This record gives sequence, C-alpha cells and structure tokens, in this order.
Amino acid sequence: MQDQNSQNEENKHDDMCEIYHPHEDSIERAKKHILADDEYSDLSEFFKIFGNPTRLKIISLLSYEDLCVCDICEALGLNQNAVSNQLRILRAHNIVKFEKEGKQARYSLTDLHVEMIFKMGLEHLNE
Repeated sequence: MQDQNSQNEENKHDDMCEIYHPHEDSIERAKKHILADDEYSDLSEFFKIFGNPTRLKIISLLSYEDLCVCDICEALGLNQNAVSNQLRILRAHNIVKFEKEGKQARYSLTDLHVEMIFKMGLEHLNE
C-alpha cells in the first residue's frame, strides 16, 4: 500500500507543464473560440438532461422508433407517472415531441441531433 501511495505522489503532477510558459499565439487563437457565458450555461443545462438513466433509456428507445407512453412504460418496466415525468422534462428541453393519436400520446425525438448526441456518447464509451 505504501508503494502505491509513493507512486501516486510521484505521478501527482505528471499532467501539468513542468515549466510555466504560455504561448501567446495559441492563446489568441483559442480565445477566438470562447463562447458567451450564457451559451455555456445553456449548453450545460442541455447536457444535464442526458444525466438521468431513465431519460437516456427513453431517448434510446425513441432513437429507433416513435412510441406511445404505454409502450415506453412496458418496455422499461416503469409506471406511467415515472415515464410521464421524464417525458415532461425532455419535452420542456425540446428533446422529444408528441402527437395525440386518439387517446394516446405518441412520442418521437425532436430531430436527428438528439439521436446523434446519444449514439456518439455511446460510441465514445464503447471505444
């Protein structure tokens, strides 16, 4: 255990520059790509939506096929209140949309971007 601690201590700063020497040209190029603070806040809120396993399961299902709430409940083994609460959040953030078909609500992803974000995240994890 002591060897592990001493090794961790030795490697503690491996991810840092050994000398502090900023590169002005790189800094100037990088600064051109900084967004406004409110854009980072909006983006952060958007990605928080993907931070809930139930919402991700719903997105996963809807990336293959439009489904009514009943189908989502059965596929996930959850009650309608639990699914409806998550769908409400997804709808509020423009991730999903629904259409009424008689007495049923059929959900779909709002656009291909949502599916791409989900699938790219999954692909990244599986590398």
